[in-house]
Amino acid sequence: MNARVRRHGRALDLRAGRVDMNHGSGGRATTQLVEELFLRAFDNEWLRPMDDQARCDLPPGRLVVATDAHVVSPLFFPGGDIGGLSVHGTINDVAMAGARPLYLTAGFIIEEGFLLGDLKRIADSMAAAARAAGVSVIAGDTKVVERGKGDGVFITTTGVGVVDPALDIHAHRAQPGDCLLVSGFIGDHGVAIMSEREHLSFDARILSDTAALHGLVGAMVQAVPTIHCLRDPTRGGLATALNEIADQSGVGMHIRESAIPIRPEVRAACEFLGLDPLYMANEGKLIAVCRAGDAERLLAVMRAHPLGAQAAIIGEVAADPFHFVEMETAFGGSRMVDWLAGDPLPRIC
Repeated sequence: MNARVRRHGRALDLRAGRVDMNHGSGGRATTQLVEELFLRAFDNEWLRPMDDQARCDLPPGRLVVATDAHVVSPLFFPGGDIGGLSVHGTINDVAMAGARPLYLTAGFIIEEGFLLGDLKRIADSMAAAARAAGVSVIAGDTKVVERGKGDGVFITTTGVGVVDPALDIHAHRAQPGDCLLVSGFIGDHGVAIMSEREHLSFDARILSDTAALHGLVGAMVQAVPTIHCLRDPTRGGLATALNEIADQSGVGMHIRESAIPIRPEVRAACEFLGLDPLYMANEGKLIAVCRAGDAERLLAVMRAHPLGAQAAIIGEVAADPFHFVEMETAFGGSRMVDWLAGDPLPRIC
C-alpha cells in the first residue's frame, strides 16, 4: 500500500467511483482527489509542493496572460475532449500575441455524481496536451456543485507566457493594403461538435481541429516579425473574427469565397443543416494579417508547418469607414459578412 493510500484510507475507485460533495469540501476527500487524480496527471516541480500558489521563473520579455473558460458539450467529441481543448484554447490565446506559452493554471467545477473515470480521462488528456506543448500546469482549484446544478465538468484555464518586446502584434494594427491569411480548413471543430451532439453521421468522419498553435506562430514570427495581427477564430468562426479585427483597426475587409479552405464534407454538412461554415468554430486555426509584400513569404512558412499545410491568402484589408467585411462569392457576386447574430450552436468550447 503506497503512502497516499495509507494517508487517506481506501484509494479512489477510478473505474466506477463518482465525485461526491465531500470531494469539494476542502477536507481529506478533496486532498485525496487532488493527489490521486490531478497531481498524478500533472506532476511537476511547481505543483508538487501542493501550496495555494506556484512560484515560477520567467525568462526575459513582456508578460502575456490569458484566461479562458470551457463549457463544451459533449465533453468528449470526435478528435478531442474538454481536457485537451482547455489546454489548447488558452495556449492559443497567449500565442496570438506572438508569445511563447510557459505555464497554465486550471480550475475545475465538477457536478456531484460525475464519474471519476471520466474525470481521470479528462485530466490525462489535459496533461498529455500540456506535455506535447511544452507547458506545465502549475496550480489549480477544484469545486464540486450539487447534482443538477452543473453539467459534468467546467474547466477554466489561465495561461502565462512571454513575448519579445520588439514584437507588436495587435488586433488594432490591420492597415489598408494588408493581406489576410488563414492557416487551414475552417469549421472542423464546430461540425465535429454538432455531429456528435445531434448523433449525425456523414460519409467521412469530421474531427475537431483542436491543437496548440504556438509552434506555428513561432515559425511565422521568426520569418516575418512584422506581422500586424494574429487571431484564432473560435466562437463565431472566421466571419466574427474578421469583423472583430475590422472594428478594432477601423478598416474594412475584402475576402474571396473561392480562396477560403473548407473541407467538402464540412461544407456539405453545413448546407444540410442550413448553417454557414464561416461562422463555425475552430480550435486549431489562426488568421494572420501582414503587409502585402510579406504575404507570400509568410504563406510559405505556414505551409511548411504541419498545422499550416492548407494555409491560404483569402483577401485584403481595405479602407472603409463602416468597417464592413465583404466577400466576393464563388458566383462572382458579393455579400456582406456580418457579425454573428444569435448563437446557432452554443456550448461549443
